[in-house]
Amino acid sequence: MTNEVHDSPVGWVKQHIDRYVETGGEDGQHWRGVTTLLLTTTGRKTGDLRRSALIYGQHGTDYLIVASVGGADRHPAWYLNLVANPTVEIQVGSDVFTAQARTADVDEKPELWAIMAKIWPDYDEYQKKTERPIPVVILTPVS
Repeated sequence: MTNEVHDSPVGWVKQHIDRYVETGGEDGQHWRGVTTLLLTTTGRKTGDLRRSALIYGQHGTDYLIVASVGGADRHPAWYLNLVANPTVEIQVGSDVFTAQARTADVDEKPELWAIMAKIWPDYDEYQKKTERPIPVVILTPVS
């Protein structure tokens, strides 16, 4: 385990993260008409810190993210990491803080999915592409 943060290996995502970090969120928080945050999880196998940029929404003081991978039949690695280790770090603009992550339950999900699909309508198409129920993750800031 290292304290070094490993950014997404996907080229354009890594570039997005780099801009976000270098500018304190001024270049990167807004992307293609939506807002994004940086999520840092602890690797479930390595214990290394892993960072991704994700579209987010809000519900009260909680932040919402969707584990879609564009409708792939597998969960994203960041989702598997936060299920194993739900204490995460998020950066929203210039604010960096700890949050507790959990998957929305069956009763919560419809309302939260609607919030996220309004922000990024492609989520509905992604769900049609896979039999996997795409999780909505609730990130609750820790005071």
